[in-house]
Amino acid sequence: MELPKFLLGDNTDCAKDIFVIHTDFPRFIINLLDDEIEWLEDFQGEDQQELETQVATLIEEASEFYDREMERYGNE
Repeated sequence: MELPKFLLGDNTDCAKDIFVIHTDFPRFIINLLDDEIEWLEDFQGEDQQELETQVATLIEEASEFYDREMERYGNE
């Protein structure tokens, strides 16, 4: 199975939170409510440095994905 790059996550225990799951490396879940990220990878040394340069771009891509999905829901 090929997963899309981003998925929306929902949980009624966290009704106000907006979760986006990034399925490519580096895998993570971001809560767009506060931009908190939970990494699903273990990083060390050089990986950590590369990750830090990608974080802003990944957050922006996740936000754009969410906005696009909400626009599509609104058009249905």
